[in-house]
Amino acid sequence: MNQQYSNWRMSVAPMMDWTDRHCRYFHRLLTRHTLLYTEMVTTGALLHGDVARHLRFDAAEHPLALQLGGSEPADLALAARMGADWGYDEINLNCGCPSERVQRGAFGACLMREPDLVADCVKAMVDSVSIPVTVKHRIGLDHNENYGFVRDFVGTVAKAGCTVFIVHARNAWLKGLSPKENREIPPLRYDIALRLKHDFPRLTIVANGGLRDSSALQAQLQGLDGAMVGREAYHNPWWLAGWDAEFFGATPSTSSRETIEQAMVGYMEREAHEHGTHWSSIARHMLGLYNGLPGARHWRQQWSDHRLKHLPAREVAALAQRSFRPRDADIPALA
Repeated sequence: MNQQYSNWRMSVAPMMDWTDRHCRYFHRLLTRHTLLYTEMVTTGALLHGDVARHLRFDAAEHPLALQLGGSEPADLALAARMGADWGYDEINLNCGCPSERVQRGAFGACLMREPDLVADCVKAMVDSVSIPVTVKHRIGLDHNENYGFVRDFVGTVAKAGCTVFIVHARNAWLKGLSPKENREIPPLRYDIALRLKHDFPRLTIVANGGLRDSSALQAQLQGLDGAMVGREAYHNPWWLAGWDAEFFGATPSTSSRETIEQAMVGYMEREAHEHGTHWSSIARHMLGLYNGLPGARHWRQQWSDHRLKHLPAREVAALAQRSFRPRDADIPALA
């Protein structure tokens, strides 16, 4: 990668139930340089649960960040150290999730009300690991659109040693909206991220929220250090195949959708052999690969058809690929 670019120039957002290790392996086949994030992992899950299940990843996924959820500095320090020991390239603290479940755990977006506590959490993690510790947050809570709120939050947390802030450019409404509505209803205000960059020029500021095409990404990259894409990257993954060339100055990829699919079949076979993972747990992440092409719907149906689960992945791939090949009835008879 051209070193003139920030390590956070392009990234795929952490998304619960979506950006698991299988999804990230798929995304890495599409883009070599984009930073990938795990789903949020709570400190309790690591300190009291199955660590390997939460932290295992394929070496091909690098560069890779672990997002943590928690609010106890000592627990976060220990969890961050575990992440670093497992080989992650970054530890990210979730200060942006508005779900009621996360609020009951006293972390996520509600932490923005307690910048001193977040600073203590960040300092504990920074003191425990040598890899970057970053924060993902909103620009405000509920209907408070006072810029000073997020400015003071960033300033306080930066003093604790965080130099990278991923700014979801919407307020988080902690009451009255579902997590889905919180991604759509509070208005986007990218100008707040720009003001943060102006006020904290030495910090790395990354924009997140509502970025759905390359022109929107380029607009953010004019004044900020990076852009993070969430659901659009998941639903239209082939977009990622152009990112290395467009945003990192790399040689354009020569991979086709079919070669990516075949690489995923190989991965499915390895996962089945090594971990007993059924291919359906992996295939769900690549259902958008052919979006927009004739035959894409039939292709998706093959990979998501529960009646085919008894077949090996390679046979399902062969059935799915027939979606893009002429049927015998469509081939003109030879004279």
